[in-house]
Amino acid sequence: MNALLRLGLVTFLLLALACGLAKAAPDFPPLSGRVVDAANVLSPATEEQLTAQSAALEAKTGAQFVVVTLPSLQDYAIEDYGYQLGRAWGLGAKDKNDGVLLIIAPNDRKVRIEVGYGLEGVLTDALSNLILQRQVLPRFRAGDVEGGVRSGADAIVAQISADPEHQKATLAQASKAAKGQSGLSPDAYIWLIIIFLWIVFSAMRGSRYGRRMRGGEASSLPIILWAARIPV
Repeated sequence: MNALLRLGLVTFLLLALACGLAKAAPDFPPLSGRVVDAANVLSPATEEQLTAQSAALEAKTGAQFVVVTLPSLQDYAIEDYGYQLGRAWGLGAKDKNDGVLLIIAPNDRKVRIEVGYGLEGVLTDALSNLILQRQVLPRFRAGDVEGGVRSGADAIVAQISADPEHQKATLAQASKAAKGQSGLSPDAYIWLIIIFLWIVFSAMRGSRYGRRMRGGEASSLPIILWAARIPV
């Protein structure tokens, strides 16, 4: 019986490993050029424009930029697919890893800028997200896929090919915008703390300890608000 259990466990582990390996290798379109329109959403004129931009960028900076559209992400998160696609295509110089992908999966309604580590200081996550939010997605939502792709490519190429001072200024603006969009305002944090303390004090009022400490039935909320210097 023990031998059968061990055999079953080994078989299960092998099957799980095989499934994991299969999941780690999605099908990628061949790298046929600087624009890989596997989803067939770009016109020849747009492909020509993007190809010229990519060639000019590589001639100036050495960075390799490819636009790829996909009919499907094959049930992968676009982050996982993009990372594996970048590795499979081997974009950028080996010693610099300065490749960039603009990935569009229109049927899955996903888009991503995948950046090699050699350009992460120039094209940060904050800036990449800002480009998508301001340059790409509004046009996509309006039904202008080509316009969104062109606008996103323009922003990516402009940032990589800009002089260092201009790059730093753009990154600073993106970082400021990201801080403004994420998290809560200081006042919101204060109110959350107040509400939390009110809940704690209210719970204490219902306990024996709370009744002994309270010495009365007055609500603790005014005391908390006074401590926070908020008028009541």
